Amino acid sequence: MSQDTDKVEEVKEVKEATEQEELQIPDDPSMLFFMGEVNEENATNAIAAMMMYNEALASTKDSNDDLQLYISTHGGEADEMFAMYDVMKYVQRNNDIVTIGIGKVMSAGVVLLAAGTKGKRKIGKNCRVMIHNVITGQMGAINTVEHEMKEVKRIQKAYIDALAENSNMTHTQIRKLMKRGENVYLSAEEAIKYGIADEIM
Repeated sequence: MSQDTDKVEEVKEVKEATEQEELQIPDDPSMLFFMGEVNEENATNAIAAMMMYNEALASTKDSNDDLQLYISTHGGEADEMFAMYDVMKYVQRNNDIVTIGIGKVMSAGVVLLAAGTKGKRKIGKNCRVMIHNVITGQMGAINTVEHEMKEVKRIQKAYIDALAENSNMTHTQIRKLMKRGENVYLSAEEAIKYGIADEIM
């Protein structure tokens, strides 16, 4: 009986260690580096770190430490972007989030940069910023394509809503900007002008 219990405990320890390794939680949860594609794995790591940061501050009397979120991404999946976005807004109920765009901040990354606490969003002088319309490669029966296009339009609207809420741009301005080309590139100065960031780091 004792041996069986020991085996169960050993399995639990291995599982917990594996899960911890897979999540790749940073040692300092107040400084988070989001580098790479906005996908399920990277978003899960970022969300776990943000929630750990939030819980750590909730258990202390001093809750004045800002979360610093460094962002460098070509973009990625809308669902994972909105998952991170929602958690950022949840954390901001109690603490500020300093977003810092470096290297490249594109597509989904633009909303994440803009979602930082206003006045505390920074960008590298040589950071490339790019926004574009939601991309779909859906093929198949006409009714399937029509159904998927409705969802793409809903996601596009949600993206524009989030960007308008967190920048100086109106919905109309964002739509006009997107019509400039397939990929619309902005300099760091233009990103500040449009309210995506606040200052050059």
